[in-house]
Order: sequence, then structure tokens, then C-alpha cells
Amino acid sequence: MLDFSIEPEFQAKLDWATAFVREEVEPLDLLFPHGGDPYDTRNEKARAILKPLQDQVRAQGLWACHLGAELGGAGYGQVKLAYLNEILGRSYWAPTVFGTAAPDTGNAEILAMFGTEEQKARYLQPLLDGDIVSTFSMTEPQAGADPKEFVCRARRDGDEWVIDGEKWFSSNARYAAFLIVMAVTDPQAPPHARMSMFIVPAETPGIDIKRNVGTMDERDSLDEGIHAYIRYDQVRVPLDAMLGGPGEGFKVAQARLGGGRVHHAMRTVGKCARAFDMMCERALSRRTQGTLLAEKQAVQQFIADSWVELQQFRLLVLHTAWVIDTQPHGAARTQIAMCKVQTAKVLHDVIQRALHLHGSLGTTNELPLAKWWMAAPNLALADGPTEVHRTTIAKQLLKNRRPADGLFPSEHIPPKLEAARKRYAHIVEDDSLSGRVQA
Repeated sequence: MLDFSIEPEFQAKLDWATAFVREEVEPLDLLFPHGGDPYDTRNEKARAILKPLQDQVRAQGLWACHLGAELGGAGYGQVKLAYLNEILGRSYWAPTVFGTAAPDTGNAEILAMFGTEEQKARYLQPLLDGDIVSTFSMTEPQAGADPKEFVCRARRDGDEWVIDGEKWFSSNARYAAFLIVMAVTDPQAPPHARMSMFIVPAETPGIDIKRNVGTMDERDSLDEGIHAYIRYDQVRVPLDAMLGGPGEGFKVAQARLGGGRVHHAMRTVGKCARAFDMMCERALSRRTQGTLLAEKQAVQQFIADSWVELQQFRLLVLHTAWVIDTQPHGAARTQIAMCKVQTAKVLHDVIQRALHLHGSLGTTNELPLAKWWMAAPNLALADGPTEVHRTTIAKQLLKNRRPADGLFPSEHIPPKLEAARKRYAHIVEDDSLSGRVQA
């Protein structure tokens, strides 16, 4: 049965998280506002505030809830995680405070699933403890996220792998203790079996960060970029640095993406809900032309459209989470793609309206709306471009459909009308009954 109800014990956890994020975590967004701040383990002042907050989360049993109890998490299913991520979406720092920051969450999951015991001890446990951060180094400058076009190679040389090539947009590499790198190990294999995944310690010789690329709200002049353009120049790692088996790089990568997309979507719900609250407050506070904004029909339409769009999206994400929880692996592929397509659109639409209602103030750095709005293009590209996911949706929806049997569509009225007449001829041809049949 489809049921999104929340048991009282978990609701109490959510209520605690809601108050905690608003009162304790959102101030971190103001004190340490730059994109790399939650990942910079060398920032002693930020860590001095962060660590006690993380301890409170642990005490509530809400630390790294996406992981099983054996790894120190609560082992929540995707529906519970969705409800929690809706709250975490209010704050940029909240995922770090709750041990669920990307890309560390996905990297922790694949380490747990595919790592050896030695790899888990060396990399996974410090990651779970929040003592280090990591990088997922997959996309390439000439290929984007299309693995069929990857050229970064890893060749075997005795008892080592030698990685050579470039990677683009490797998030948080400047702060990472290790990088998980996807490289081509068998260029002659089928596209999805050409690559393998490697764990590369950040101190390994040959890792050259060409530059840390700044996005829309990051200033190159202040070196705020956190997405690295990396050259791997004859980087040598031991044979046991491989994560998973040879040729399983694509499989490993896919294992970390589905849940992450749902988490991003539900965090977007939380961020949009915060923007919606701001929109309503503004409508009830600001007067123009003699009346409140809330009394203007255009503003009322902004509010109504935003709420309808947001609730539709929220239900889509919850349903997707439910499918992941209750149906076989892969059953939610279409739903996950739908969430990915809508995430950037809903974020853009709701925040655009909220920003517009705040006028010039909305475009300034004195409100968070402009910064949030600038995240929309990135969300449309992260974890695969929106267009790719639209194609996935269409292919899945068309897979079990079939073309019309004849020249005309199956809903063509003339033959259907003839069939209906034949089926009920004993009634429609009975002159003793009144009524008309369409000619």
C-alpha cells in the first residue's frame, strides 16, 4: 500500500531536526558562506562550531542516516531520507552537520559496497567520522559526463596502475584526502566495461590541479572555486587501489547516483519551501499602489502556482523514494529521471517568483535568493544533463508501447463507432426503444 504517513517517533526526530537546522545550522551559512567552507577541514574556527553540532546529531541518532547501522548510520529507507533531506535543504551547511554531504555520501556508499576491508579501514571510517572529505573524479573536459567518450587511461605496469589523463569539475579536490578516479583500463571492451575505478590518495605524486574553477556565485579573484580541473600525470597507485573489479567502473558509478539524485531533489523541496515562506511574508508586508502585494492578482497567481508546483514535485520525489524502498533494484529508473528533470525547473521557477516579489532587494547579497537562483543551472547539469534524463524517460515510456496496427491511429473514430454499433446492434436497432445514435 502506498503510505507516506510518519510514525510519531520519527516525526519527533523530524521536529527536532527542523528546529535544530533553523536555530543552530543556518547561522553557519552566514558565518562561513563560501562554497568550499563546509569541506575545508583546515578551517579551525568553522570546525570548532561544526564538531559540537555533529555530536548533537549523533546523539539524536540522525548521523549519516543513509548508511546501515554497521557503518554508524540509521539505515533509513529512501522515504525517511526524503523527509529528512527536505529539512536539510534549508541550509547549505546542514548536510555536512548531518554527515550526508555530497560527494562524500556517494563515495561512502560505494566504498561500503565495493571496498576491501583494508580500503574501508583506511578511507571509509575517517569519511564516516567526518574527519576528512573526498572527491569523485569522473567527468572529463572533452566528454562531460558521457563515459563512452572518456580517454583518461589507467595501464598496468608491474604491481602498479599508472593513471594518465585529465578530469573536469572534480568537486572539493582542493580539500580532499583522497580521490575516486574513473579511468579506461580496456579501450577495446564494450563501452560500459571499458572503465575501472581507483582510490587515489591526494598526496600521490602526479596529481596536478590546473585550476579550481569558479561557478556563477564564486569569484576567481578570491580563488573561491571548488570544482577542480585536474591533470593526472603518470599517477602511480598499487594494484589494490582498484575499487571493485576490472571493468566495473560504470557499475560502481551507477550504484552511487540514484539515491543521490533523490536526495538532491528533496533538498530542493526544502530550499524552495524556504523561498516560498519568504514570498508569502513579502506579499503580506509590502504595500504598493495603496494595497498589499497579497491583494494583487498577479502576486496571488505567483503564490498559487509556486505552491501547486512545489507540492506536485514533493509528491513525485516521495513516490520515487517509495518505489526504491519497495520494488526491485532499477524499478525506479524512470521516476529518478523525472525527479532529476524537475529539480532545476522547480528551483528556478519558485525562487524566480520569490526574488521578483522582493524587487531590487531580491537581487542583492542581503537576501539569499539570488545565490539560490544561481544554483539552478548547475542542478540542471549535475548528475547528468536534464536533456539526457528526458531521453531516458521517453525511452522507458515507449519501451512497452506499440505502433498502430493500420493506416489510422487506434483512436480513429469511424472504425470504433462501427465496432460499437455491432456490439450493441440488438439495442440500437430496436425501434421500440427511444434515443438517437450518432450518424
